[in-house]
Amino acid sequence: MIRFSEAVLPGHPDKRCDAVAEAIVQAALAVDPEAYVQVEAGLWCDRLWLSGGYAVRGGTMLDVDTIATDTFDAIARAVDPARPRDAWVVTNAVCRYDVDPTRWTRHVNDQAIVIGWAGYDAKVDWLPPEHFLALAFRNALWDACRGGALARCGPDGKLLVRLREDHDGWALEHVLVTLEHPEETSVFELAARVGPVLAAKYLELRRRDSRWRAAWSDVELLVNPNGPLSDAGSRKDNGQTGRKLVMDYYGPRVPLGGGAIYGKDPRHVDRYGARVARELALEAVRAGARECVVRAAYAPNVPDPLDVVIECEGAAEAAVDRARLTLGGGADAPSPNRPDRGRAARSFPAPEPLRTR
Repeated sequence: MIRFSEAVLPGHPDKRCDAVAEAIVQAALAVDPEAYVQVEAGLWCDRLWLSGGYAVRGGTMLDVDTIATDTFDAIARAVDPARPRDAWVVTNAVCRYDVDPTRWTRHVNDQAIVIGWAGYDAKVDWLPPEHFLALAFRNALWDACRGGALARCGPDGKLLVRLREDHDGWALEHVLVTLEHPEETSVFELAARVGPVLAAKYLELRRRDSRWRAAWSDVELLVNPNGPLSDAGSRKDNGQTGRKLVMDYYGPRVPLGGGAIYGKDPRHVDRYGARVARELALEAVRAGARECVVRAAYAPNVPDPLDVVIECEGAAEAAVDRARLTLGGGADAPSPNRPDRGRAARSFPAPEPLRTR
């Protein structure tokens, strides 16, 4: 079976927009742990558009423009600390609602379909192996861009992996990398630097897991096949919050519920439901199922899901606690006093639904 997946670096325009939206969420939660937030960002060239709204108790006004531009600059300076601050033109249509946010955050306030999936084992973070590998390579490239072997490359970049899966494991066949680089760096030099970074990560994974069968020397690596990419980011591609949902979840093999994560408070049903569905699927696989998918559908102002469908390969379905998918009005409702509830993802690169702990 041929498997594909892909991932992008934090400087990709879509992920920059995700980061901005999430930074606004975190700023609101710092003021009020039960804040309501639903914001989006759009990006093209030097222009940034912000829309949506938030509500916090206490009358605090968030400096949304500064939060957004600081987030952008932090991503750029992660790979080049000497880079001058960009002059962003911000159109801010984010409004502050002067209401108690709990009118929205203590119950289901939207319709939603959420899906949680888990399979395989801890060696691949309970993810499809191709997506685990894409994320591992993405992280290795990002680490190398931040002062390592690929210093001053990025922050924009993306990669794709193709592997062949059978009963004995996974044979990696092809890796495609497109990475922003300094103008003085040739594509040939870039390729010579990218190869060892990925090879080191792949060899590390092979030492930990013998199911990665192919030798790195047998893997076809393509680096920037479209030619030089020295002025990437928003000058070559526009960005928008929520456009990388497949990468944020499980890769192309697993269906999506459809709800975006970034830019929504952690009690929003899209985010809460996706996280809990993932946790339930994980628990089923840890209890003995080979694979588990949990699907739930919600209606506004109805705390219990309209329906929950659990499909497990194995005998662990009975162990799935469906009651935890209830949002609002019960013992398992999100609460700032519960360490396992109402907590948002705070740092790249772990999307919230893919948390394994």
